[in-house]
Amino acid sequence: MENSEIFPHIDHTLLNPVATSKQIAALCREALNYNTASVCIPPCFVKRVWEKFPELNICTVIGFPLGYSTAQTKWFETKDAIVCGADEIDMVINQTEVKNGRFSVVEKEIALIKDACKNRILKVIVETCNLTRQEKIELCRVVTSAGADYIKTSTGFGSSGAAIEDVYLFRKYIGDNVKIKAAGGIKSKEQLEMFLNAGCDRIGTSSAVKMLIEGD
Repeated sequence: MENSEIFPHIDHTLLNPVATSKQIAALCREALNYNTASVCIPPCFVKRVWEKFPELNICTVIGFPLGYSTAQTKWFETKDAIVCGADEIDMVINQTEVKNGRFSVVEKEIALIKDACKNRILKVIVETCNLTRQEKIELCRVVTSAGADYIKTSTGFGSSGAAIEDVYLFRKYIGDNVKIKAAGGIKSKEQLEMFLNAGCDRIGTSSAVKMLIEGD
């Protein structure tokens, strides 16, 4: 695949807890230069980026990275992020509810956040490294039923990141209107191509420029 075919699928990401304004600005300039799908940045940077780079598609994270804040807390985070200029929301599910088998609670939370998003894109991070196969299948149903736009593999802060087997599993069990985002541990152009060819619409990575430009 040509780089120009890959970059539009990249959520150009910097979620380091000690990221500086200078690093975020550099990320944004790269995103504009290479035509990435979005920049994915911490909520505290959203307003500043929206004011300085209004032409960018801005993604931010909610309930990140552990997901066990309350649904109302995530709802407030989402509304605030949108007011500040976010175009896309990547939320982390409540994994404790998954482990307790309370999938209806997880579904209601996702639906609540989707309602807060209105017409903006919602991606649901399920953190596959912590899930059994059956939990992954059930979450495909939940994410679909709740009306989310994407199911996303990982935060990048877990014990492991995206696995190609999970993409194939998601493709089998998600609804027709749900897309797939892979994130975490993707470190080469060959891997980018593999995940895109497997059916991913988005890939979250902080290393896209290194993989595609510096690696050429």
